[in-house]
Amino acid sequence: MTAYFDHAATTPLRPEARAAWLAAADVVGNASSVHGPGQSARRILEQAREEVAAALDCDPIEVVFTSGGTESINLAIKGLWWSRQPGVDAVVLPDGEHHATMDTVEWLRTAEGAEVVAVPLASTGAIPVDAFAAALPGAALATALVANNEVGTVSDAAALASAAAAAAVPLHLDAVGAAGVIEVRFAQWRGGGRGPAGLVALSVSGHKIGAPVGTGALVVSRHAALSPLLHGGGQQRGLRSGTQDVPGAAALAAALSAAERGRAGEAERLARLRARLVAGIRDEIPEAELLGDPDLRLPGNVHVHFPGAAGETLLFLLDQADVAVSTGSACQAGVAEPSHVVRALGRDERAARSVLRFTMGRTSTAEEVERLLAALPGAYARAVAAGSR
Repeated sequence: MTAYFDHAATTPLRPEARAAWLAAADVVGNASSVHGPGQSARRILEQAREEVAAALDCDPIEVVFTSGGTESINLAIKGLWWSRQPGVDAVVLPDGEHHATMDTVEWLRTAEGAEVVAVPLASTGAIPVDAFAAALPGAALATALVANNEVGTVSDAAALASAAAAAAVPLHLDAVGAAGVIEVRFAQWRGGGRGPAGLVALSVSGHKIGAPVGTGALVVSRHAALSPLLHGGGQQRGLRSGTQDVPGAAALAAALSAAERGRAGEAERLARLRARLVAGIRDEIPEAELLGDPDLRLPGNVHVHFPGAAGETLLFLLDQADVAVSTGSACQAGVAEPSHVVRALGRDERAARSVLRFTMGRTSTAEEVERLLAALPGAYARAVAAGSR
């Protein structure tokens, strides 16, 4: 059986989510219909909305179900842009964001004339609050990762939200890699603000937490000004029209609730596995370097620079040994390219091509860690030899 170290790309389906999906799928009825079957579906949908709201610290009416993280991010960023004040055209974008965010902002720049204001990352991968705050005045909107999807560094989301509120700029937070793994608190981070500025939107994705692919949500403050991407029946406050996916919503809620119930204990368990993996890599390959913040990082994330070895080669050799790892984000359609996150840490292109990301989750075991540590030294030696040729 493959030792799986790519939970940040997608993690196995939780049994709770599978059961919730199957139960909801047996209910016949459109949740927008007024007859009995339709209202049965509506009850399941709204119960799921309440569960997601409880897990993310928001009001149920603020939960907009989507098809996943990419749609949630697009809805937040484009929706805020289209609702901006005339003549306010700057978008604050930290370096090292996920491509779903980067490419959306790039589209706004090329298609709609947005001015992009970059915020350099700290060498650990954190978003510096002072630099972020300095970029905000006069911006139409800002966006930021709660936790970097490659190096795993966790930024100070509450401080970023406070800075946005002080500058009267609406902020979207990408919590796709953070939800269910670390504490995500929308209302707390928002700080009780009631206007259309500060933290107004937060995105999550189902398949990162054990729900089916194709599920996700965007938390949208009831006070936010946000234009929809889709128009039609006016479902979900008019922010996402279309027949709602009741089984998907139920599965997302079940997965997120289960993740929240076990979050503290699971974080401790994963942190122990992470410590063993980091120590083993350092023992076997002393020249390897852990990237990202050594402490303020996602508990199951280990991101390593392997000098002299191409990440693609290492990935292939480990895959032959039935160990699945990643060179970075899985959202690049299979295109090998230097990690833009590693470049954002101030590293050169050679380093950006010589990294691997090991991410662990609910099904990860100590035995899998030992299998990886047994296979890695030989794979590294072969990768270095291949590179020297």
